Amino acid sequence: MSQVLEYSEKVMDHFNNPRNVGEIENASGVGTVGNAKCGDIMRIYLDIQDNVVKDAKFKTFGCGAAVATSSMATELIIGKTVEEALQITNKAVMEALDGLPPVKVHCSLLAEEAIHAALWDYAQKNHIVIPGLKPPVKDIEEVSEEK
Repeated sequence: MSQVLEYSEKVMDHFNNPRNVGEIENASGVGTVGNAKCGDIMRIYLDIQDNVVKDAKFKTFGCGAAVATSSMATELIIGKTVEEALQITNKAVMEALDGLPPVKVHCSLLAEEAIHAALWDYAQKNHIVIPGLKPPVKDIEEVSEEK
């Protein structure tokens, strides 16, 4: 028997009308993270100029919650400095969406880790160190949901 999940209006809005879908050609940083268990894959593209995220786009293959968290994550990081973008957590993404069902929390982790992976790619391309940034994971199963 399948259960019906309750999604907030904000989750439904970002799923039905996702913001910032697409790719950025010659992106400053690109991060891809997946979840082998559910099959979701999220890729975030960043355009960073003068240490500020000028634009962010995403391509996500996954459930509605994965699309919604990708959309919200890009909204949250545009206009932020690299250091501020690094501070965006899965909890911040969930709060901005007015919550997620417990079985969908991993989607917000995908968003956080995809941002980190894109920032890592940016740092590597530019030979810089971003304090607090760790090497990215490929699969969020490597990350605890207890962040």
